[in-house]
Amino acid sequence: MKLFFCFATLLIVFVTHQLNAAEKPNVIVILCDDVGFECFGSYGSREYATPRLDALAANGVRFENCHSTPLCTPSRVNLMSGKSNVFNYFDFGVYPEGQPTFANYFQEHGYHTAVAGKWQLLTGKGGITPKQAGFDTHCLWNIPGGGRKRYWEPSLVQDGELLDLPEKSYGPDITTDFLIDFIKKRQADPFLVYFPMILPHNPFDVTPDSDDPQSTDSKQNFIDMVQYIDKNVGRLEDTLTSLGLREQTLILFTSDNGTNAQLTSELDDQAIQGGKGYTHDYGTHVPLIVNWPDRIQSGRVMKDLICFSDIFPTIVDAAQLPAKQIDDGDGWSFWPQCVGKPGHPRDWIYCYYFPRPSSTKYNDKYSHYEVSFARNKRFKLYNNGDFFDTTTDVLENEPITATNPTAIPDSARTMLQEAISSYPAAGLNANRPKRKRTHKKKE
Repeated sequence: MKLFFCFATLLIVFVTHQLNAAEKPNVIVILCDDVGFECFGSYGSREYATPRLDALAANGVRFENCHSTPLCTPSRVNLMSGKSNVFNYFDFGVYPEGQPTFANYFQEHGYHTAVAGKWQLLTGKGGITPKQAGFDTHCLWNIPGGGRKRYWEPSLVQDGELLDLPEKSYGPDITTDFLIDFIKKRQADPFLVYFPMILPHNPFDVTPDSDDPQSTDSKQNFIDMVQYIDKNVGRLEDTLTSLGLREQTLILFTSDNGTNAQLTSELDDQAIQGGKGYTHDYGTHVPLIVNWPDRIQSGRVMKDLICFSDIFPTIVDAAQLPAKQIDDGDGWSFWPQCVGKPGHPRDWIYCYYFPRPSSTKYNDKYSHYEVSFARNKRFKLYNNGDFFDTTTDVLENEPITATNPTAIPDSARTMLQEAISSYPAAGLNANRPKRKRTHKKKE
């Protein structure tokens, strides 16, 4: 009788575990490195072939007004913590210690977690390890213990050890293989995958699929790199499908900032110069595609404003975990809109940008004095009073205040000023020298 009771108890525990695991979806968050919205077919590009991502957009939701910060580390801190940089950004290459990440939260709720790609959150100035960030396992570039190579014969660190890779190894393939292996190993239990891709940041090298393996054409190589992003996203999706996990898995795809300013792309008969490092739209306007078969209605295009603070609460909401109470968190879930409900669309979003507070020089787009702005879908107000119509002056060449003060809608300016005033006037590095921002035309 005792044996039967023990067996029955174990069976109940096992079945309960299986049911709980089945109720929890898998989540994959993919973050590209330096590529704006203009480089994807689903956003209208005919210059870049991205069929797998286009299919995810066609069978999911594509957002037209998602904005990051203009640079990689600030965006990553923003995304992982669920709060604006004004509350927790310390310096370039540093994730502030003691700030919980979305991986910490999913880990606390029984998820297996993995990260692969680019870290850039731990330097001699501080930061955290992948383990501290809530990841059970990692395969990363730009982390202590590795080297400078990211593409061919890369310096990748896997779970604390520098990998000894064969000649002609390609970094994006190694990191994708790592995540595919993780998914196969953890397919019976819920998992969270974070894929901050190495691609397509410069140097603009050829890929294994490039027609000319000796090409030094930066633009063509960049096109090949974007198409390799698409290929590796497809490989992940194919793995989910082969394991019978596709219907259980949410995929969210975005990028950390606009395209490198060395590059110009064609979109709708317009030449768009990359805006990485600049606070105008071509520096912050990034793709956002959300896909989950049978849960998200296909082919929807949303114009709702989205900022990176919103991603943490959204994936928590999608996974039906208890809402995470984030100290100073200024994001909220856009998951209701993904599933066809009204939700709570934003009237405005806010951005704080102080890329390198520890720098001794403040003289270019990657190292300048702190700046903040609030914007709605049309107008943008900076903390120094500069006001722009982003639909007619995308590059912010001339503030409305300087050309036609009467053209400023009082309601928009009032709303955006109230938004800016609702945030601290300065960030963590308030002791750094400050200078009132003067508007500077795009170089």
